[in-house]
Amino acid sequence: MSKTAVVVSEEVGEALAAGRPVVALESTIIAHGLPRPRNLDVAVELEGLVRAGGAVPATIAVLDGVPRVGLDAAELERVAADPAVRKLGHRDLAPAVAVGASGATTVSATAFLAARAGVRVFATGGLGGVHREWAETQDESADLRLLAGTRVTVVCAGVKSILDVPATLQRLETLGVGVVGYGTDRFPGFYLSSSGEPVDWTVHAPQEVAAVMRAQDALGGPGAALVVANPVGAAEQLDPALHDRVLAAGLAECRERGVTGQAVTPFLLEYLMRHTDGASLEANLAAVRGNVRLAARIAASWSAGTR
Repeated sequence: MSKTAVVVSEEVGEALAAGRPVVALESTIIAHGLPRPRNLDVAVELEGLVRAGGAVPATIAVLDGVPRVGLDAAELERVAADPAVRKLGHRDLAPAVAVGASGATTVSATAFLAARAGVRVFATGGLGGVHREWAETQDESADLRLLAGTRVTVVCAGVKSILDVPATLQRLETLGVGVVGYGTDRFPGFYLSSSGEPVDWTVHAPQEVAAVMRAQDALGGPGAALVVANPVGAAEQLDPALHDRVLAAGLAECRERGVTGQAVTPFLLEYLMRHTDGASLEANLAAVRGNVRLAARIAASWSAGTR
């Protein structure tokens, strides 16, 4: 992709040029993660939370073959309303640009385009990771390898609890991706405040995250990401007993139906939503809101230290 392939909105460009804080937001949650018309309401709300935190939102998507970092109101509405908008990971960007396609960006594509535009902080819900039964399927999210080579700070609520969390943490370690728990010594479980798995490092303030980011740059070496694992509040998490029961039933139904590969994740997420009466979706949104708020504070601390 040429350097002119990524179009940065005027607002985001001005903020970056002035050293003001910017937070990247993915668009897959808007196009594919929520029912219409609630998806547009959530998109507007998340951008508002970034602004309330003193930063500029940079929602990322590809429209008519043009990767865009920062969307205006009409573009945001298009991503939310157009059923033809595709789901684009990092590997899909070049074909989408070549044929003029429109698509919402996943974690891997968003992180890549954010870094290309010079946006250091990115807020999302949960990362992809190593899937259960990896030994048989070899199924691993592209998020992990992309983050291994992309200097971006990702604020997330861990990885989706339907994945193999211990194997994902081991893979992040192998790939050299830094992981810090925000106010916790346990890796979050997306819908749950804790997956039960420990993290090696804990930070307690946005300034501490910014200090880790500056240390990354000072040390040099491979340009890997920093994952800031921010747990959903205990009062807003999905009831752990309900989560475990429904997930076990969903995994059993997967096996009975022969659902495999890329179809597993959307099947289980939909199963959880239906069999928790929407409680899993509300926990997901609570996590995203918390991550966006924290990302704005981290971006503000980062930009204050780089001006």
